[in-house]
Amino acid sequence: MIPRILIVEDEEPLTLLLRYNLEAEGYAVDVCMNGDEAELKLREALPDLLVLDWMLPGLSGIELCRRLRARPESRDLPVIMLTARGEESERIRGLSTGADDYVVKPFSVPELIARVRALLRRARPEVISSLLRAGELELDRETHRVHRSGRELHLGPTEFRLLEFLMQSPGRVFSREQLLDAVWGRDVYVDERTVDVHVGRLRKAINRGRQRDPIRTVRGAGYSFDERFAVAR
Repeated sequence: MIPRILIVEDEEPLTLLLRYNLEAEGYAVDVCMNGDEAELKLREALPDLLVLDWMLPGLSGIELCRRLRARPESRDLPVIMLTARGEESERIRGLSTGADDYVVKPFSVPELIARVRALLRRARPEVISSLLRAGELELDRETHRVHRSGRELHLGPTEFRLLEFLMQSPGRVFSREQLLDAVWGRDVYVDERTVDVHVGRLRKAINRGRQRDPIRTVRGAGYSFDERFAVAR
């Protein structure tokens, strides 16, 4: 799956900046503006990593972190704490509460992204691997190149993201709506039939002649990456 990051921050300009840069790195990003909303969202589903502001309206970030660590299902959730409190005693307090990393405002966005990548690599290595392989297909997230049986394929950016998403969960069927959210993003309005168009383009790019098609159409349900193709050699 594409790594999912939840940002809990009440400064809108900073939230927009972080969201833009993290999405540009290929992460799926959700945002909450206060601690109470974040707690509800985290009870519904856990992201792969949480970027959490210390001072928030309502429930504070430090209290939210404490509550997360008290619940078995969120005890190991990677948390990066953002704060204007740079004193050593405050950093120790934040880390003692359960934060995995601590970033003092103002901070460098590239440095924060590097910390996100490093924390995900340690805590969730399966979602940050740069190379995806399935059968004779190989997708490199760092170089944005795809090869099949050694031959380089030329994919557009949307087709690349679509293939990347499907390859991460062989056999799982995704509806058009799920693919729209994951590949295009929730804030972009695109008709569901657009998915069919891009799946067609993806198939044209990765299949040549009588080569086996790794993309499976599930009538009435959506699309999946064929798990039988994934184990083929």
